[in-house]
Amino acid sequence: MLTTLHTAYSDTCAADLAWALGREPLPALAVLDLQLGGAQLQLRLLGASHQVLLEEERGSCSETVACIPGSSTPLPLGVSKRLGDWEYEFAARVETLGAGSFAGRAQELLALVADHPHGLAGTFPGSPHAFTAMLAQRTEDQVRWRTWHAYPQEGRLVVTRTRVGVRLPAAAAL
Repeated sequence: MLTTLHTAYSDTCAADLAWALGREPLPALAVLDLQLGGAQLQLRLLGASHQVLLEEERGSCSETVACIPGSSTPLPLGVSKRLGDWEYEFAARVETLGAGSFAGRAQELLALVADHPHGLAGTFPGSPHAFTAMLAQRTEDQVRWRTWHAYPQEGRLVVTRTRVGVRLPAAAAL
């Protein structure tokens, strides 16, 4: 699903993004509710980037990557945490692209997500390449999502990937 977000572009710099786990739902500009196996997943586009809410019988998880006023947790390169019966893994990277490469990559990503049944993308006013996009999937005992946060004025694309899965017993993990 592709939508135009009718709001000012409030996280105008890749370095402004912060990461938070366990936040309450924030006001969303666009929402996609998904049923993935036994998991309820809500992809949320915020004026300041994204939030994912996961509910399953084993528990819940809330991930926020956004410009969060007062946050002291910058966007990490990687996080691995135990959440009850789950393992949570998060990774982020920043791609720096030239103007032509950026426009092509933006069009490619928006086309991929817009036509995907588990995808949500929103473009911001002012630039067709200013967007946040999200794509989710479920594989066996794992729910995964990827996100892209585009900053055309800097030529930067922030890419994240998250995996939430059932924690394996210590003997099985070897």
